[in-house]
Amino acid sequence: MLAVVCPGQGSQTPGMLAPWLDLPGVADHLAAWSQAAGTDLVAHGTTSDADTIRDTAVAQPLIVASSLVALRVILDGRDAAAVVDVTAGHSVGELAAAAVAGVLDDADAVGLVSRRARAMGDAAAAAPSGMSAVVGGDPAEVLAAIEAAGLWPANVNGGGQTVAAGALENLAKLAENPPARARVIPLQVAGAFHTPFMDPAREVFEPVATAWPAADPRLPLLSNADGAEYGSREAGEHGHGAAADVLGRLAAQVTAPVRWDLCMETLAARGVTAILELAPGGVLTGLAKRALKGVELVAVKSPDDVEAARDLVARHSDAAAR
Repeated sequence: MLAVVCPGQGSQTPGMLAPWLDLPGVADHLAAWSQAAGTDLVAHGTTSDADTIRDTAVAQPLIVASSLVALRVILDGRDAAAVVDVTAGHSVGELAAAAVAGVLDDADAVGLVSRRARAMGDAAAAAPSGMSAVVGGDPAEVLAAIEAAGLWPANVNGGGQTVAAGALENLAKLAENPPARARVIPLQVAGAFHTPFMDPAREVFEPVATAWPAADPRLPLLSNADGAEYGSREAGEHGHGAAADVLGRLAAQVTAPVRWDLCMETLAARGVTAILELAPGGVLTGLAKRALKGVELVAVKSPDDVEAARDLVARHSDAAAR
């Protein structure tokens, strides 16, 4: 059983789209998606420096576009619903996963994430804040230390990693007094995403997201809110949930914590045998390596990984076998 997962913010690197542009059709995709995003994804994915692509308004559409480029190249014209058994995305990656599931078409996914990114960037600029990864330690002690420092657990990632978020001075307190056997690592993001600091962004983004053109999921899509499949709440036309439910949760996700640990628990419960992480891959397969023992993993970082990805799909896709 094959899961396709989509990475979140912080996974971007300078020049990451450059090698993909040598492949047929990619330049046309990126031109259309740049128009939808209102930003030059080709320039940002080839020549922009690390500081430029760290900007939330740039990073989020760039990451989603990279994931969708990789997906379309790997599938080579095939329908995702014919080969993918389940999909999920971490934070902004959930919008790419929604495109994998057929809720959004690719251009609409990039267009919607651009609206999300601008709203979150504006909220981050209004009140300085940040995020730090807490790696290791007893999970209960980590959560207690985050709360004691006046912070929020913005990402509960599993695999021994939780991300704390909030005011910069409170992040400094956590770093000075880390939980036992844990390291606190500042993250290169603009603000305290998935916390009440993003309330102004949610207020702007929610009416946009809930009115966005969308279809019911065509394959199982997991929610960041609780790791559950959308179809377990409301069947929808395709039996995998309803478009309105997905859009509503994507809007709420701006201030809600990402429960990637619960997404991985659902993948394990479904009997997933392989995970394909779309570009710019690496972070989610790293978490899965620690939390999902025995599951075969492929992280797509460049076109050099496409053949390995196609081989993984061929050997593990239950949907293709059916």
